[in-house]
Order: sequence, then structure tokens, then C-alpha cells
Amino acid sequence: MKIVVTGSLGNISKPLATELVQQGHAVTVISSKPEKKPEIEVLGANAAIGSVDDAAFLTSTLTGADAAYLMMPPSFAEPDSRAYHQRIGQRYAEAIQQSGIQRVVQLSSWGAHRSAGTGGILGTHDVEEILAKLPGIALTHLRPTSFYYNMFSFIGMIKAQGVIGVNYDGNTRVAFVHSLDIANAAAAELTAPTALGRHVRYAASDERTANEVAQVLGAAIGRPGLRWVSLTNEQIQENLLRHGLPAARASEIVDIYTSIGNGTLGEDYEQHKPGLGRVKLEDFAREFAAAYAAAV
Repeated sequence: MKIVVTGSLGNISKPLATELVQQGHAVTVISSKPEKKPEIEVLGANAAIGSVDDAAFLTSTLTGADAAYLMMPPSFAEPDSRAYHQRIGQRYAEAIQQSGIQRVVQLSSWGAHRSAGTGGILGTHDVEEILAKLPGIALTHLRPTSFYYNMFSFIGMIKAQGVIGVNYDGNTRVAFVHSLDIANAAAAELTAPTALGRHVRYAASDERTANEVAQVLGAAIGRPGLRWVSLTNEQIQENLLRHGLPAARASEIVDIYTSIGNGTLGEDYEQHKPGLGRVKLEDFAREFAAAYAAAV
């Protein structure tokens, strides 16, 4: 198969491209950075250098491909996150229509089924809806749960205050996922026969309470007494602003945490749980310990 992968050599796209190449597929990786071309080619993939904000470039790259993995490149410079998602979603939609590609796997998120109350995930919901309107394609919304890597943001709090905390309590059970398990799910979706229409697949690696997260990470970094504490929305907002995040983005993150705590983010996931992936919390804890040791 000829498969196009967006996301350059990111945490998901690199292992995804690697797996697809190893399976014998002809893979093209889209990157906005020309300096990534040699590294992409070392993987055995072709490099397409350009921007996903350029519909003509996308159309040219997708033309002749059998399948495409489409993700939203993060852009904290964008003043309006939701408008950014809508714009890139429209670029993808135009390129899909113009190129004639029929198999699309979109990296979405748990909570994307909701049209309100999920903060920064609302833009992902919008992209789902934009792509779902396209006729004649087999579309899968790949919805990962909370990324393990988001826990790296706790390192500063642990070092400064000796606790982990957001605005939900320690008994809250959360589904987490590793990028390798997302890549495996994406590869399976891209290469499997799929009927035309709209499909949803969740990706998760482990389910643990917040208290268990604190215990496992604390043990890994040599702080066995590490506690999870429940903070107010205002405390979370202030902490994010202190670390340089724009106010609008900070509010979006607060809303995401709130929706985890009240259960709305995971309500559809609970009804359509996938088989859990291979990377458990204890496995990720080793990565977390390395990052914690390297942080100043």
C-alpha cells in the first residue's frame, strides 16, 4: 500500500512510519521542516516537505495514495486553538476530495464526541465533524485517551512542592495511553480492509486512579511518599500562566481536567472500551524518572 503519514517524526508518527515501512508499505511522511528529510529517508520512507496549511500541497501528496494518517500539528502560536483546528480540518477535507483518496485515519481524542465542555478538545471535535461530511471515504476517528507524556508537566510541581495535583481528586480513574500503542492502533487501521463510512476506535494502554499514578511515579523517582492533591481551577490556571501558557490555552486545559473529573470526557470511551495496549504505567514510569532526573 501507498500510505501518507502526517506529523513528521513526532512521538506517534515516527514509530507509525517505521512500523509501516517494516510491513513493506510505501510510506510518505509529511514534514514542514526540510532538515527532517534525511532522517525520514533513513527510516525507508519518502519525505514530502510542506505545510498541512497548504491544500494544494496536501492534494498533490495524497494523490495516488491508498491511505492517509492525518493529525493536527500543535501550534501554540495560534491565538485561537479552535479556529486553527477548523482551518486545518478544512484543508484536509479539501485535499481528500481533490485527491480522491478513500481511506483516512484521523488522530482525534477521547471526548471528541462532545460539542461543549471539553476545552481544548473542542477543536478536535470540529475536525471530526468536518471530515465526517465527506462522501465516499472510509474514515476512522482514532481517539486516544490521556497521553502519558502529559505527566511530564508535573515535574516542576513535584520538584517545587513535592506533590502532583490538578482539579480532580485522587480516586478519579483515568485511562492513559502511550504513543507506541497509538502508533500500533493507527497502523492496524490504515492497513485493514474498512467499509466506507464513519468509524471510531479508541486507544488506551492502562487505567489507573490518580492516587496510583502518584504512587507509581513517586516510587520511580525515589519519592515513595509522593501524594496526589486536588487543586482548584484557579490554582491550575495560575500555575499554567506562571509557566508561560497563554490565558486562553490555560483555560482550555483547566476545562479538560474538569471534564476528566466529572466523567464527561470518558463517557463514550466507557461504552466502547478497546483492548488495552502493551505500555503500562510502570513502563512509562521509567521514562518519567529519566525526564525527572534530567530536569533542572
